[in-house]
Amino acid sequence: MHNRRHFSRRHAPIIPIRDTIPVRRTPAATWLLIAANAVAFLWFRYTVVDELAIYPRAVVPFRFLMLWRQDIGELLTPFSALFLHAGWFHLLGNMLYLYIFGDNVEDALGRGRFLLFFLSAGFASFLVQIALVPQSMVPNIGASGAVAGVLGAYVCLYPRARVIAVIPLVFFFPMIELPAWIFIGFWFLLQFLSGAVSLGTASAFSGGTAWWAHVGGFVAGILLLRVFKKS
Repeated sequence: MHNRRHFSRRHAPIIPIRDTIPVRRTPAATWLLIAANAVAFLWFRYTVVDELAIYPRAVVPFRFLMLWRQDIGELLTPFSALFLHAGWFHLLGNMLYLYIFGDNVEDALGRGRFLLFFLSAGFASFLVQIALVPQSMVPNIGASGAVAGVLGAYVCLYPRARVIAVIPLVFFFPMIELPAWIFIGFWFLLQFLSGAVSLGTASAFSGGTAWWAHVGGFVAGILLLRVFKKS
């Protein structure tokens, strides 16, 4: 998830390729979410001339806190912001993680429950970002918080799974295999530490990555798993 006035891209030190948990049925809900994010991104990138058109559909913490009681549309911005992305790397990174880990979580929850889980985790992630950076006037967009919720659920459901990943070096791309709890735990630690550092420099117009939305989405995913998981 990004919160920049002029959106930028983010690079990952380790790129996951696949996991070792097979799925029992076609992950239709995961594919639907990926398709919806791709269509929304392409629509706004290639048909909407003015980039400011994204602003009313994004989550702006200060605006949200001021208007949510009077304007029902403001309460819907976390859902519209979920399907907007800052650029190709932002979109592809989120969709890669959703593609690798979402199908297994969908397998455990069921298609309908997974869709509700994804939207709920995304909504919760925006609320955490709003709570911790309430003065921000910068728009927040992206599915990163919801995808973080998927990671939280995944590590609870399949802690002993293995993740095959590649380390992008200058001329070499070595592949490694890590337990899911180590791979996802390392990812979460980076988000938490980055968020802690960002609090000391946050201002109304500071941009960058919405780290606390990632942290909030991850924790929300763990908690929501108990609500949406089949008995």
